[in-house]
Amino acid sequence: MKFVVYPEVFEKLPNACFGVVVGYGINNKKKIAEIQELLERACESIRAEINGNDIKVHRSIVPYRNAFSELGFNPNKYPSSIEAMVKRVAKGNDLPSINGVVDLCNAMSLTYLLPMGAHDMDALEGNIEVRLAVEGDTFIPLGTEEEEQVDVGELVYADSKRVRTRRWIWRQSDRGKITEESRNIFFPIDGFRGENCDRVLEARNRLASFLEKYFKCKVEKHFVDSRNMEINI
Repeated sequence: MKFVVYPEVFEKLPNACFGVVVGYGINNKKKIAEIQELLERACESIRAEINGNDIKVHRSIVPYRNAFSELGFNPNKYPSSIEAMVKRVAKGNDLPSINGVVDLCNAMSLTYLLPMGAHDMDALEGNIEVRLAVEGDTFIPLGTEEEEQVDVGELVYADSKRVRTRRWIWRQSDRGKITEESRNIFFPIDGFRGENCDRVLEARNRLASFLEKYFKCKVEKHFVDSRNMEINI
């Protein structure tokens, strides 16, 4: 399997970069107290940092809002996943515990203020790609079983059969979501060279370290940008 970012993506977002972690042989069936503590501390830190200020102008959120505007997505109607999560937490709402891997991913996303995805690789067909949607691409929203058509030209994460995340980093699909049964997981961390690439790499490394520590799994780390657009995973 490969992770491929198409050249057309870099035509629209020249400075896009992707930190990648892949975990193999994960045991996601038990709750881990240390991860719960990480998530709780991350939520507390976000509330202290935002403290009633406008999330839309936060230095870590602005690059994603600008990118969404460049892509033709209204960032007020379709906020990036990290903006939506920060907004929810800043309002005082806790993030529900889903499972160990999802909780860890959320904790790292909030800690570094970066969008992170998590995809069950055993539910993927073919390669996982970041590309523009084509005629016939479909998406299954989280919590549903009905497919919806995806707008042609929309920037998406996809495999050879279906779109996995709509509007780049807006919302993941129900298919490929992480459950207690997920064992092989692909984690992309999306950022920008010249903006937050150092944080992307730091978050990638820390996520990989926690996966090894708490889930005793084999871990690989990668990096993708306009100079290296595909990797084997």
